[in-house]
Amino acid sequence: MRSMNQLGNDLYTGKTSFPFVGRRRLWFIIAAVLVIGAALVPLFRPVQFSIEFTGGSQFTVSGVTSPDQTIATTAVHSVVPGTTTKVTTIGAADGGQSIRVQTDQMTDAETRAVSAALAEAYQVTTDEVSSSFIGPSWGQDVTRQSLWGLAIFLALTFIILAVYFRTWKMSVAAIIGLVDVLVITVGVYALFGFEISPAAVIGFLTILSYSLYDTTVVFDKVRENTREDGEGSGRTFGESVNLAVNQTLIRSINTTVVAAIPTGAILFIGALWLGAQTLTDISLSIFVGTIVAAYSTLFVAAPLFSLLRENETEIKARDARVLAARERASVEA
Repeated sequence: MRSMNQLGNDLYTGKTSFPFVGRRRLWFIIAAVLVIGAALVPLFRPVQFSIEFTGGSQFTVSGVTSPDQTIATTAVHSVVPGTTTKVTTIGAADGGQSIRVQTDQMTDAETRAVSAALAEAYQVTTDEVSSSFIGPSWGQDVTRQSLWGLAIFLALTFIILAVYFRTWKMSVAAIIGLVDVLVITVGVYALFGFEISPAAVIGFLTILSYSLYDTTVVFDKVRENTREDGEGSGRTFGESVNLAVNQTLIRSINTTVVAAIPTGAILFIGALWLGAQTLTDISLSIFVGTIVAAYSTLFVAAPLFSLLRENETEIKARDARVLAARERASVEA
């Protein structure tokens, strides 16, 4: 069995090659199925947004010795029957743990009554129960600013890549790859019932940056290979792109593994085991997005760029000459 070093050397020289470009139709079909599936998830399991986006009332009970979440739900419903309630254990505090209770918007009188009911239910003083309110207008501001941040990020990405690589087609391929990552990651959030919170939005922007970094490294190698292409290279444009992806494959795998291990540890140990909700929001988005970003660069962005360029007149003519020369050599042999 070949070592990783030997495999990396074979991939770099072209002795071993995975058909990222040659079988792009298959990869595009798989990508389309994943994106459509992720987009359809909210139809049967709606995306949940945190209170920062939707608005509502929030109560925090500190010093809890028995963090039974059903106690909080029962206490809230005893005051305001039928209200939507989300209860989360948010970690240790002085003398015990803390419980966070999020509900629909309540009046001042209902807020005081719920605070008293929670204090009685968990057998703590009323001083241990804090309440806050987030209005719908503030949630709308957060939503608008998040969308603006995403739009500005994508616009700057398109312009910078077009200037750096001197072709808008690389920008188009990279942006489609970023959208692919974002849609699938949000679909995973909806599928497993996780909330989209400001921390999750930070995670989304982080993995988009990671995906952009990975794509830029691969595209830089693509530019190097295609710039060196001449009649003597014996490679078509698509073969040069495929070689570049294979040459950077080990680097992409190593980078993904190195990034996924610590975020996976935060997600499965710090978040799911210890119950730190904020860590869950940001670590899940980074963990899923890191893996999807590597897939998107290899199977979507690079093959798509090759497809966009292969129909150019100059490249089509050169590819035809390379294939004709290859055919003549085969006949002569």
